[in-house]
Amino acid sequence: MTNRQKGMLCIVLSALSFALMNVFVRLAGDLPSPEKSLFRNLIAVMAAGFVLMKNHQNLHYPKAAWLNLVLRSAFGTLGILCNFYAVDHLLLADASAIQKLVPFITIVVSVFLLKEKPTRLQVILVILAFACSLLIIKPSFSNADLGASLVQVVGAIGAGTAYVYVRKLTLQGVDKSKIIFFFSAFSLLAFIPLTMLDFKMPTLTQLVCLIMAGIMATFGQYSVTYAYSFAPASQISICDYTQIIFSAILGFFFFGQVADWMSWLGYAALIALAFINYLAGLKKTKLSS
Repeated sequence: MTNRQKGMLCIVLSALSFALMNVFVRLAGDLPSPEKSLFRNLIAVMAAGFVLMKNHQNLHYPKAAWLNLVLRSAFGTLGILCNFYAVDHLLLADASAIQKLVPFITIVVSVFLLKEKPTRLQVILVILAFACSLLIIKPSFSNADLGASLVQVVGAIGAGTAYVYVRKLTLQGVDKSKIIFFFSAFSLLAFIPLTMLDFKMPTLTQLVCLIMAGIMATFGQYSVTYAYSFAPASQISICDYTQIIFSAILGFFFFGQVADWMSWLGYAALIALAFINYLAGLKKTKLSS
């Protein structure tokens, strides 16, 4: 396999893992979102800590990176909390599709944080992506899921901003495993007081689901990290949109969820825009090589 093929495989595995994470989050039932998020990050921080110990890495971080680490973790924590809330209140495919606004949000945020000037095509794609997301969000007072959809949009903004800070930290030379550990530990500590405010004792079945959600999230996180170590995002990021398809299939089989025609049109439009962005990235890569 070429590095590009390995990267694409890792991205697809990551998409499947995060889709399964959402399934287990929903199967965990009516537990509060912070409590579900706590278990997700408990597994993640244990896995990240194990990787650091296995590789004999210390927890020293450059002073210049601390603010970016905190901001990356804060925005990422917001993204997790919003996503878990949305998964409990929306169709899995809808929640995944809205969350896939993240790549377009990173283009916008990069303008302010990294001073990266977007191309004219990227500006058009961002505008069209938000317009297409309205097919899924369906902004109207008669839409009972509008609140959850808007929460997921906020979560996508948080996740998109967090990924830009990941890029800043990478440019500062901070190791990816250290970034994952810091983020997981930060989120875990942030969710402890929120969980204590409204703690519900999980049943054995719910506990198993929460643990499985954490395992799937951790596997997805490392899969996507390895994916981008094999190949640049411009060559493989389109594969991440398979999560929408996985979520639609899993949502149907586990919960009997069937999206309406407007949502399906929104899914198709977002995937098409992502494919155009992917082709543009490939062209740019070829021109610069």
